Amino acid sequence: MATRTDAPTRREQILREAARLFAERGFHGVGVDEIGAAVGISGPGLYRHFAGKDAMLAELLVGISGQLLTGGKRCVAEADGSPERVLDALIEGHIDFALDDRSLITLHDRELDRLRDTDRKLVRQLQRQYVEIWVDVVRKVYPDLAENAARVSVHAVFGLLNSTPHLSRRDALPSRTAMAELLHSLARGAFAATAT
Repeated sequence: MATRTDAPTRREQILREAARLFAERGFHGVGVDEIGAAVGISGPGLYRHFAGKDAMLAELLVGISGQLLTGGKRCVAEADGSPERVLDALIEGHIDFALDDRSLITLHDRELDRLRDTDRKLVRQLQRQYVEIWVDVVRKVYPDLAENAARVSVHAVFGLLNSTPHLSRRDALPSRTAMAELLHSLARGAFAATAT
């Protein structure tokens, strides 16, 4: 969801490669030496940036949950007052995440339970806040929709959008633009179906 154009820091490089490797082989299937090699430093050199693999995992999962929440709040704040446009912006932002950060979705699905309780609770708290932004907007677009139905539909749309890592290899999917348009159409269709 970020639009930074400058080069990633060493810490960001480490996190990106750790996410990729953890998603490919599982948290316990990857050692610090492999993560270090992926970014061109020694495994022990990682300890200058992180206390260990657990700290990397926590930063990845807490970090992306915080970024999604911040992005959701930004969509609402920058809206011109039209709930339809806010919903479209939320969907587009989540699609960007789903298409660009597929490894983090896989990592969340497989490794959330490996976090310390405090980090796992923080991830869940951030996610609940993010969901509630969506629920509020969906209910403004579809005012007759009950709150619990709106919440269920938001979770269903997240399931749809977050299925991207399971679809196929990235190079076997339609173009990014075509995929984003398809996902957006499916998400809007799911919300419309819930409201009828």
